[in-house]
Amino acid sequence: MPEVMPFANQPKGRRRHGRMAVFFSAAIATFAGALAGCGQFFIPPSGGGGTTGGNRVYVANSSTSSLSGFTIGTNTLSAVTGSPLSLGYVPIAAVVTPNNNFIYVAGPTAIYVYAINSDGSLTAPSSGGAIVGSVVSLDVSPDGQWLFGLDNNQTVLNEYQINASTGALTAMLPSPYSTAATQVVPKQVKVSPAGNLVFIALGTAGDVVFTLNTSTGALVQSQTLAPVSTTTSDNALAINSTASYLYIARTGTGGGLAVYTIGVAGKLNQIAGSPYATGNQASSVVIDSTGKYVYVANRGDGNISGYSIGTGSALTALSGSPYASGTNVTALGVDKSGKYLLAGANGGSPDLSMYSFDATTLGKLNLATSTASGTQPAGVVAIALTH
Repeated sequence: MPEVMPFANQPKGRRRHGRMAVFFSAAIATFAGALAGCGQFFIPPSGGGGTTGGNRVYVANSSTSSLSGFTIGTNTLSAVTGSPLSLGYVPIAAVVTPNNNFIYVAGPTAIYVYAINSDGSLTAPSSGGAIVGSVVSLDVSPDGQWLFGLDNNQTVLNEYQINASTGALTAMLPSPYSTAATQVVPKQVKVSPAGNLVFIALGTAGDVVFTLNTSTGALVQSQTLAPVSTTTSDNALAINSTASYLYIARTGTGGGLAVYTIGVAGKLNQIAGSPYATGNQASSVVIDSTGKYVYVANRGDGNISGYSIGTGSALTALSGSPYASGTNVTALGVDKSGKYLLAGANGGSPDLSMYSFDATTLGKLNLATSTASGTQPAGVVAIALTH
């Protein structure tokens, strides 16, 4: 599943948990206000999103408080109708549902839902509104039933049941988690391809694994990966298609791309030779559609490191790696065709880059095209791709 990588948030200490996220009329009013003056990116409601399965990428821009949409063609990126959309709030994270009907966008205090039309434009659903929640990362289960939001203020994982027809969210009880660390810095939530495991990266607090009952949505903390040190931050996650390996983009002491085997109930064990060297401030990680290559965005260097995946998931740096990208490259994703890697850069120059995979030097990235996602730098914090 193409993933969405959130921008690193400011450190948050542990706070008392137990708050349940609920629908809130003020949030819905805020949502309605955000729709005013948004221009033609919103089409009159027509009973839900399109299901044509167009190949698209949506870019969340923090500096311009907007969401840009592009159709992915052969070495091309074409803006969808009305893009970029003025949101009326600063986006933090975004994710597209597996059926491509809806996109969820997290703002500072709420999660908003937009229906995706067949041409890639967005519609404000006639029901669903906004739901209260302060999260730094979003992911959807492969069956499309559950949305997960990694809470920015409390040591809990928020969960919402998705109405498949309207995209409306019903809040479940938040799931508290525990770590040995005194400082928790929420970074990313990632659901395994089979949907039975949920991983969260907590910066200097290490990582936590939950088992997920896909029928009821019940979450149970099953594993905790202790932090390497107080100066080591686990920032982003990727899981291979068989959920046998977890890849962690890690910075600070003992930083790099760490590789772990995934055992029963998500038990993690680091492989020999891990972590593998990356550039500065590894902030995002993604595996290509073949499962043979893995890529890391080095935010501090403005480039992307690439590796071939060998026996036992041992990694070897690819020819030409690292590959130049935008300033403060922050978010990576692979398109639904598997032919392109997309990279969003918080500092622009450019905002969005698209790379093809070299036919001769396997795994090597070649810049296919790039584009601005708003007035540069638009402050890209996340990208969300259709499936």
